[in-house]
Amino acid sequence: MSSLSRYLPWALTLPAAGLLWLVHPVLGLASLLLFAMGVQDLLQTSHAIRRNYPLTGRFRYWLEGFRAELRQYFLEDDEQKIPFSRNERAIVYARSKVQNDKRGFGSIKDMYAPGTEWMPHSMQPVAPDPATFRVMVGEGQCAQPYAMSVFNVSGMSFGALSGPAIRALNKGAALGGFAHDTGEGSISVHHREPGGDLVWQIASGYFGCRTPEGRFDPERFAEQARSPQVKMIELKLSQGAKPGHGGVLPAAKVSAEIAQARGVPMGQDCISPARHSAFSTPVEMMHFIARLRELSGGKPVGMKLCVGQPLEWFAIVKAMLETGLVPDFIVVDGAEGGTGAAPIEFADHVGMPLRDGLRLVHNSLVGAGLRGRIRIGASGKVVSAFHIARCLALGVDWCNSARGFMFALGCIQSRSCHTDKCPTGVATQDPVRQRAVVVEDKAQRVAHFHANTLHAMGELLGAAGLMSPSQVTTEHLMGRDDEGRAMPLTDQVDTLAPGVLLQDLALTPTLPPVFQRYWPLAQASAWAPAR
Repeated sequence: MSSLSRYLPWALTLPAAGLLWLVHPVLGLASLLLFAMGVQDLLQTSHAIRRNYPLTGRFRYWLEGFRAELRQYFLEDDEQKIPFSRNERAIVYARSKVQNDKRGFGSIKDMYAPGTEWMPHSMQPVAPDPATFRVMVGEGQCAQPYAMSVFNVSGMSFGALSGPAIRALNKGAALGGFAHDTGEGSISVHHREPGGDLVWQIASGYFGCRTPEGRFDPERFAEQARSPQVKMIELKLSQGAKPGHGGVLPAAKVSAEIAQARGVPMGQDCISPARHSAFSTPVEMMHFIARLRELSGGKPVGMKLCVGQPLEWFAIVKAMLETGLVPDFIVVDGAEGGTGAAPIEFADHVGMPLRDGLRLVHNSLVGAGLRGRIRIGASGKVVSAFHIARCLALGVDWCNSARGFMFALGCIQSRSCHTDKCPTGVATQDPVRQRAVVVEDKAQRVAHFHANTLHAMGELLGAAGLMSPSQVTTEHLMGRDDEGRAMPLTDQVDTLAPGVLLQDLALTPTLPPVFQRYWPLAQASAWAPAR
């Protein structure tokens, strides 16, 4: 009898239909409908649960449908980062809306847990001006260097984000005086209308500067790059959330606006190859960067990458040394970075996390004697002043944020970017859903988030006795190791002496293992190791 009890709730709907009909015909029909749904469950062959538990088995799928929302709103700890904690999101919402971002009654963090970090304060606090938190990029080798804010909008393409979201980001950047990275989807009308400063990202698809065959088109590039609104050019080698993986925007999503911005035909899949076709060796890449700088009229040109195989990164550094050609900047993306859609294996298990990648890039440029000529940016889960300070301590000059500015637009971390059903209209091409993004209001929030984050940055630096972000070093960050011991970041990370990689490595046996192993094998002429 117990094995048949699972059918009881469904079976009772049939006699209930007769009784409910006497009360009201609509109730009777509703009960009959439930009985028919149970019959359908018994006959279908796709779902075992529904076949064994007609009608009641549907509750399993119904509950599973909003499991993420239940966790996020009711069960998740305030510090549980999946991928951003409730507290991290709350600070963005408060600062973008100019609400109270303070906290009462003390910290909710365990100060003695391994991994805890803090900035040592000074007995002589100062009051730096956040308006001065800028870094000059391209000075000395560009005709048009750019004064970059220490906090900017990271690359998010039109296509991944809606048109209103792009306009709000760019208008916010114009109001706040910071830069807006276009992402690899090129420059759309939504980027141009507000007039905010742009960093034009050029990826393997060469969108906005491609031939009909998908190759790099120098004439189209020069035409767009010389626009006064474009301040810098960023050559994207890889993206943190899916490094080494190309992408496809299905033909159904290639609207007229997207086709126009990217320079691709409608009615066809829009392909982002996994690798570039404009160069095939590290040396060729350096010459390509120099060519982009010339074609743009002397604007700063750099690269963005998530560090993968250390040997290949060292090959890039050696190409800089061999050719004498260097990028004006390098943006390091972390494996914890975001994306509209990525294969799970790539999002979870491919690419170097931000802090490790930053330190490797910074150290190798210092060791090669190149750090003074190249600025470094960071991108990957940066939403607060302390996040920026931590990156500065690891050796960067500025930080970019994508999901932080999405929160400022109203993103609620529903993690539905890949479904085209974003509930807030930020990451969708559905024109009805896009109506939720009111550009004038969201642009103000974007500008407020930037301004209030830099204000918090000023207070943080001032408490440490520092007047500028450029003064932050590894000595200005403390943390606990796995055993709970407190120590400065200096004692937790590798540090290379300037120019040490230019010397005989046999005379420097104390080099970190990654340099001892891969630096001698790297070669400027190829990605493969020297034999």
